[in-house]
Amino acid sequence: MAINMIRKSGARGLRFMRNRAWLGVLLALLCTVSGLRSVARAALAAQPQAPFAVEEATIAGIQAAISSGQTTCRAVVQAYIDRAKAYNGICTALLTRDGADVPRATGYVRAGAPLVFPTRTVKASTILPDLEQYRGLPLDYGRMERTVSDPGVTAQMGMRVGIPDAGQLNALETLNIRGERSVTCKGAFDAHPSTGPLPAGAPPGCEAFRRQPDALERAAELDAQYGDRPDLSALPMYCIVTAVKDPYDTKDMRTTANNDVNFAMDVPPFDATVVARLRAKGAIIYAKSVAHEFNGGPGNPGGAAAANSYLVPGQHAMGSWAGQSCNPYDTERVPRGSSGGSGVAVAANLVTIGICEQSGASCQGPASRNGIATLLTTKGLLPDNGGIGFQWFNDRAGIHARTLADAVRVLDALKDPAIGYYDPRDPFTALPKALVSGQPYASFAITEDALRNNARPLRGVRVSILREHMVKRTPNDEAISDQMDREIKAVLRDRLGAELVESTTAGYPDDPDVPNMRYGFSDALSEILPWLMPEIFSRRNSKGELVFAVPGYDVTSYEYLLKLSKRQAPLTSAVTITNFESFGGRPIPCPLCADFAFDVDRYLMARGDTRITNWAAWTANAKFRDDESRAGAENWAHFAGRSADSKSDRLARSYVARLALLRVMYENRIDVFVHPENTVPPPRIQGPLVGSNSLDGITPFFQIPRIVVPAGTTDVVYEPRYALSPDKRTYISVLAPGTAKSTLAHPMPVALTFFSGQGEEPVLIKVGTAYESATRHRRPPPAFGPIAAKR
Repeated sequence: MAINMIRKSGARGLRFMRNRAWLGVLLALLCTVSGLRSVARAALAAQPQAPFAVEEATIAGIQAAISSGQTTCRAVVQAYIDRAKAYNGICTALLTRDGADVPRATGYVRAGAPLVFPTRTVKASTILPDLEQYRGLPLDYGRMERTVSDPGVTAQMGMRVGIPDAGQLNALETLNIRGERSVTCKGAFDAHPSTGPLPAGAPPGCEAFRRQPDALERAAELDAQYGDRPDLSALPMYCIVTAVKDPYDTKDMRTTANNDVNFAMDVPPFDATVVARLRAKGAIIYAKSVAHEFNGGPGNPGGAAAANSYLVPGQHAMGSWAGQSCNPYDTERVPRGSSGGSGVAVAANLVTIGICEQSGASCQGPASRNGIATLLTTKGLLPDNGGIGFQWFNDRAGIHARTLADAVRVLDALKDPAIGYYDPRDPFTALPKALVSGQPYASFAITEDALRNNARPLRGVRVSILREHMVKRTPNDEAISDQMDREIKAVLRDRLGAELVESTTAGYPDDPDVPNMRYGFSDALSEILPWLMPEIFSRRNSKGELVFAVPGYDVTSYEYLLKLSKRQAPLTSAVTITNFESFGGRPIPCPLCADFAFDVDRYLMARGDTRITNWAAWTANAKFRDDESRAGAENWAHFAGRSADSKSDRLARSYVARLALLRVMYENRIDVFVHPENTVPPPRIQGPLVGSNSLDGITPFFQIPRIVVPAGTTDVVYEPRYALSPDKRTYISVLAPGTAKSTLAHPMPVALTFFSGQGEEPVLIKVGTAYESATRHRRPPPAFGPIAAKR
């Protein structure tokens, strides 16, 4: 027995020894593999790598380069700063009476050096004919003026034109660089805390402000914390260099809605929610973009103040502080507003992404004109608080990116892990949960890999072509309208498998290749308006005429309304899906805001500045982009029409519009609508425009989502001209009969835009990314390539 026990013990010992031996071998192998990996990593690091190029870099591309050790976050930020130094200067020249040179002048510091303004000017008569016959207010000729914010620097004011092949873009207003990111705390007043006490005379807020890291310092912090192993699940926007439209608050950069205003402290004490969430997800909040002052406001509610000069309308998108940005594909032409700087900065690779704002067409227009994508969500999905300007039901934050796929990644990142897209500071974000996707929005994107596995991913998707936005009203509409018609059929239908239908409208011939919608917007309004808004049929225009008049019918009668509700009587053909926003509406002081002064006063209560405490104080301490804006600002300061019921009328019509649209979609089984974002080439800066600068009038008012995707380029133009109005008091845009067709000096981007009902972001993303992956129309602007090539 003892022998057996010894034998068993010995056997166990042998097995143990064998196991230990194998364990040793395994550990040795693991160490060898680990060592080989370390050696491989070291060898890879030792090998010379090509410098990472930020040009056309995607979110994933930047993060992969950091993770592979090819670059660092600080190097990425520095690369964008280098591009700003090369390309973010002034691109406009003054339009003056005599065309004489002006003395050399400099502006505020940007990207390390003062702005330098052109001394050569353009004579007004080269653009404005018959000046000797003009009888209106004094023209607002271009000039240099000292700023209110900093009397030691100057800025362009008045009329100005884009400089041909300027090589500069003026897209980013403020860079998050220590010493220049605030006027209040500029230079030594923003010295790093490690340098010691601030100089005497530093404004009170500068001590706390300078403790905010600038963009390079924040990038260095991320490098020190994460190195080449960023936590992308927690920080999906890691090192993504972001520009924010200036009306949105940034706690580490000047925020004045692009206005030249002298705050006691020009940097707010907080971030707008959209900025705070991007920052929390790892983004580098790098710059404020140039934009139309106050998102295109402040408008004019009427009052005693009147303009004393006249700035000829020239499709500007400018502010009194930073001026006008230029289109990177042709610097003579507009980038569209009001978020023009954001569109330009993303297009020209001055940033990775941009946060824009749209109350009319201010995100989609710059996306289309600058060859990039935009994503605008259902109203309330993205928080819109912390902004200065139009902040009503039609206003919303949007996302600019070079690809729609990247814009969708930003949308996912803006979701708070605890409260989702809800924001306690923004009542519009109290959306029904059913309108918010339970899955990441990026999961609906169709990538190029997905296209290789399924070449017709839109099979079963029904797309309606909105022909109302393809009518060829002028020769300029023809080329783009026809080009986009071919594109829709060839790509969406023939290549990707979507089913097409089209709306019918006067002015656009019925297309035998595309079935018609059997139930239109007019049908839906006929059923809804007599029931929900019968009072609208009694409204009259300024001539006293009924706006809903139909020959042979008393449209105010009970009998007409009863028949109309059953579609047994006609609705006026004058009202369409594209003009219902304003058609038959009650007069309202500010169609794009509830009450501009009230909106700003609410904002200023939270900001707590010691000098700019309300809109009246703002007006008294500011300079405006033109005198018409100054007069409007003063009238808002004395506005007394806050109880007008026209605001509730506008809200009611928004609901009716959305209900009618959904009826149309259900009756025709439509998933999305598509149309060109525009059918007119971009006009010149301070140039005439015949046609629309953007085609919308639908999605902001209906509070529904929209996307824009690049769709190629156009080189066809019929150049309009200015002409004196019949009373010789203003200038108007005309396209004279017989105007010759010409070729644009530089091909300009065109785009398709898609919209759908509330909460339908998933299907929009599916359709838009499928189109993007199938076409890859995006091309960077040739004149703003890598700066090494410029040198």
